[in-house]
Amino acid sequence: MKSSLINNYRMGGYLLIAIGLINLRYQTGDNGVVGRSLTIVIPGAILLASTWIPTLAKKLETKAVQAFSIVIGLGLIAYAVIN
Repeated sequence: MKSSLINNYRMGGYLLIAIGLINLRYQTGDNGVVGRSLTIVIPGAILLASTWIPTLAKKLETKAVQAFSIVIGLGLIAYAVIN
């Protein structure tokens, strides 16, 4: 797998985890904050973990998966900001 592509996936995973944890911290006391934050953190952790599993890392190279991950990632970032 291309090292720049895998680094982009890893940075995206780290970004989602960080945004989810920041969301959790700044909304402490709100009802349902854990569920909303986990909605952001879990996909980031899955994406990050999949970059270290060789069979999943190969699947991340396809254009369809790249487009899907960009759409989902941007959607989760927007959800974190609006939320």
